[in-house]
Amino acid sequence: MTEDISPIVDWRAQPHAEVERDGVRYTLLGTAHVSRTSVDAVRAAVASGEFDGVAVELDEQRYKALNDSDALAKLDLVKVIKDRKLAMFAANLGLAAYQRRLAEQLGIEPGAELKTAASEAIARDLPMNLIDRDVGQTFRRAMHKLGFWQRMKIGSGIAASLFVDEEVSPDQIEGLKEGDMLESSFGEFASGSPALYSALIDERDQYMAARLRETADASRHVLAVVGAGHLKGIANYLATDTREPAALIEELSASNKKKRIPWFSIALTALILGGFAWGFMHGGAALGKQLVLQWIMWTAGLTALGGILALAHPLATLAATIMAPLKPFRPPGLSSGIFAALAQVRLVRPTYADFLALRDDAQSLRGWYHNRVCRVILVFMLTNFGTIAGEWIAIANGARHLVG
Repeated sequence: MTEDISPIVDWRAQPHAEVERDGVRYTLLGTAHVSRTSVDAVRAAVASGEFDGVAVELDEQRYKALNDSDALAKLDLVKVIKDRKLAMFAANLGLAAYQRRLAEQLGIEPGAELKTAASEAIARDLPMNLIDRDVGQTFRRAMHKLGFWQRMKIGSGIAASLFVDEEVSPDQIEGLKEGDMLESSFGEFASGSPALYSALIDERDQYMAARLRETADASRHVLAVVGAGHLKGIANYLATDTREPAALIEELSASNKKKRIPWFSIALTALILGGFAWGFMHGGAALGKQLVLQWIMWTAGLTALGGILALAHPLATLAATIMAPLKPFRPPGLSSGIFAALAQVRLVRPTYADFLALRDDAQSLRGWYHNRVCRVILVFMLTNFGTIAGEWIAIANGARHLVG
């Protein structure tokens, strides 16, 4: 059992709710992710002896990140790239950088009260369950709900946050006092998008309520430590939701990839190939060849520029440059940046020290170029941005030729 050196705190004076269902009483303790008072309240609640089980608003990945300083060093970066999860990894790294700035600015580790809840429960031999949905799955479902331009806007915002070392705004800090790290990380995007809000907050409320019901087991009084922003939603679903927990969890964990037809990619491919065909049919071989050459020049050229700006290995830049003009023939989701990242990670292999220094190096632009793991992400992002910019410039130029 851990030694309690914190001031005595009346945890019941903090936001909380109680729900009784199926013979189990659930006490939901709402916390702020940047509050020392929340840390002390959690410690006092677990130490009170009232509870025979503890649940925490964490998923396995975030729990490991809070408790294992070597978690990133164990990452298989090649597998991340092959599984097309590098964008998610970059988003997670952006979240980690954001959390680090908060810790430096406020003097407290974001999520410290969640870490305290888990460690105190384990120290007292109480059953401890992680009830939040996998953060990567939440990001995927959030992106799935948005249109192309919204995804691009959020992606560019996350990319900017990786390189900008600035203080967290007062509005974001206030949002964290309301109690959700992911929503605050997305800032204005979450408040302005009902679809994004649904994935970040409402779906997770349903998921965590279902997890509480599923993991109660032999416990009769469970303490659930959750961000204050989730308190009302979880209490409502816990009291009223009649859906079977396991089925609901499976539904909310699905990516729905098979159900979504990539209409934008299909339309863009049709536009590109149709433009080439129109040029050959109505402008002759000269115009058709000119459109094809412009497409190759812009897409390959700006992709190569992205690789150069990222200081990529020459062969990684070459791989992306070759693949960039082949968009109409690549499977959806297989971007030129993936080929560049795979080549980069194999040609300039990150070391164990790179992984250990990842969180610190991600705080500065110099660190991004110095750290080999960061460099892989940099190569992936900048070559992809170059390809996308080249595509749209080529399409715009081609349209002017055809209309003229």
